[in-house]
Amino acid sequence: MDNIRNCVIIGSGPAGYTAAIYASRAGLEPLLYEGLEPGGQLLTTTVIENFPGFPKGADAATLMADMRDQALRFGTEIRSGLIVDAALDAHPFVLKDDAGRTVTAKTVIIATGASAKYLGLPSETQYRGMGVSACATCDGFFYRGKDVAVVGGGDTACEEAVYLSNLCRKVYMIVRRDVFRASKAMQEKVFARQNIEILWNCNTQEVLGDGAGVTGARLLRKDGKVFDIAIDGFFLAIGHHPNSELFAKYLQTDQDGYIVAEAGSSRTAVPGVFAAGDIRDRNYRQAVTAAASGCQAALDAERFLATLK
Repeated sequence: MDNIRNCVIIGSGPAGYTAAIYASRAGLEPLLYEGLEPGGQLLTTTVIENFPGFPKGADAATLMADMRDQALRFGTEIRSGLIVDAALDAHPFVLKDDAGRTVTAKTVIIATGASAKYLGLPSETQYRGMGVSACATCDGFFYRGKDVAVVGGGDTACEEAVYLSNLCRKVYMIVRRDVFRASKAMQEKVFARQNIEILWNCNTQEVLGDGAGVTGARLLRKDGKVFDIAIDGFFLAIGHHPNSELFAKYLQTDQDGYIVAEAGSSRTAVPGVFAAGDIRDRNYRQAVTAAASGCQAALDAERFLATLK
């Protein structure tokens, strides 16, 4: 068993790495577990155009590697692997990782993120980051003046379709039912856009491509007709799954599993446990907001530790 740690950070996206940078600069000597995908969901894209300070855009992999190096520079200990068990019902907290090690922590920052839901098609996986995206706000800029498709019929899908309609020549909405699930207000925004075409009662059979990127999608309509559409971008808007299962029995979560934090802070229902990034943010899901919440969590952890002295 390790000596008791001041701060253990679970997750390595912008929230986790930023929390590590702030916690290590504060002298907390944090331990960070990277998980199976160091860098997090951000690595499903390539170039990030909207992260401040990069007028020519930032390569996602390079940005995450730089954040990691910055955390290491200030003294963060980084471990690969997962936390597989977390006892948060008594202080200090006891964590176990997938290598069989037990870690005791005075504070825990949960930054395990939320995973975008995909259709599960092999071709979708093949072209992920090459035309397939789960974030129109992140990647829509690359499709200015082009034709794209959005999969989904809820508020998020409608919102992303409207956003893309301001950039793209044509936006198809692929909706598996004959009605939207979205609110009436969002539906009206979609119907008002002349360059949005709704393909009702349709499911995607395959994402089409030429090896270098997406060129189209093959759809199956409810009446049995199979047809192709020509597109350059394929956007998923069928929801996200917060990676909170390990902590849900101890922390308050909403109906979809997002960890609930106090308004204006990262504090959860358990004193000494903090949540940062997409694990508690169902609205924005941006690299910059995740990084900001990582800073917030580290500062909250530092203040909590001061009360123990």
